[in-house]
Amino acid sequence: MRRLRDFSRAELAKFNGHDGEPVYIALKGVVFDVSSSGFYGPDGGYALLAGRDASRALAKMKLDPDLVHDPRTDDLSSAETALLTEWYDKLSAKYPIVGSLR
Repeated sequence: MRRLRDFSRAELAKFNGHDGEPVYIALKGVVFDVSSSGFYGPDGGYALLAGRDASRALAKMKLDPDLVHDPRTDDLSSAETALLTEWYDKLSAKYPIVGSLR
């Protein structure tokens, strides 16, 4: 069984698929290993999210660099919060959890 670890934002940023590292993204404080998907790797359509907290960007459905550098979720609308929960459920069903974002 893999031991879960706590990641700082700086530590998470290293896991972006470059230099042989796996690809991790955080969502709602949980860090997922999304390496098995080509979507999040260096050449993928969601590469901007690699090594980042994707919560705000996915809740707003915008691949905007400003959103992956803004960890706030307390100002999301109810529709955005629901969408964030949908994304969390999708990732939870598909990818292993490797830790939490502190």
